[in-house]
Amino acid sequence: MKVLGLDTATSGCSAALWNDAVPDDARVTVRRSAPMARGQAEVLVPLAQAVLAEAGAGFADLDRIAVTVGPGAFTGLRIALAAARGIAVAHDLPVIGVTTFDAVAHGLPEAERAGRSVLVAIDSRRTEPFLQLFDAALAPLGEPAMLEPAAVPGWLDGLLPAGAPLLLAGDGATPLRAVLAERDGLSVAAGDGTPDAAVVAALGAARPAGLPAGPFYLRPPDVTLPKPKP
Repeated sequence: MKVLGLDTATSGCSAALWNDAVPDDARVTVRRSAPMARGQAEVLVPLAQAVLAEAGAGFADLDRIAVTVGPGAFTGLRIALAAARGIAVAHDLPVIGVTTFDAVAHGLPEAERAGRSVLVAIDSRRTEPFLQLFDAALAPLGEPAMLEPAAVPGWLDGLLPAGAPLLLAGDGATPLRAVLAERDGLSVAAGDGTPDAAVVAALGAARPAGLPAGPFYLRPPDVTLPKPKP
């Protein structure tokens, strides 16, 4: 099975190819990424084409596409989703949706998160980050939320025992560090906290079905369409 992973959900742009015809430790055969908050629309498809060319494959050789569906930046989510849908329609491929929370959580090194619950915080471009809590096996603990940083300690108290080991990850982690600084057992993940298309591709390969290939916003977009004239 060959799976193309795509991500433009936050402040990066990445594409990767997962291939089960190679050993486990090398199944992400090619990965390319670029940090960028804008301009992904012009970069993503050429990036994916470069990934496939380096792997000696083409879109027609794929078995499925995996894409980050959100939450994240309104425009960024739609860029990767539109690319995934276009490729899928042209080549009759299934599209597997992966949340940004899952992509970030599963991208953490196993040694870093061992024995810890994981709080993924995604930058919403507002003061309130998007949040989801996972247990040490990366099973979700409750539904995603969007909270003011000051409300997060109380929210966590309802989900985790006091002092339980907790790893904070994601590109929205910065505003939470101060409000969680007094929490026993807290550590902060290394890295920039953005999703990686390599992880998205691997999750897309492992799941028989994913989320619908539509954007998962968690909050209404800032831009709305005008109402039709009477």
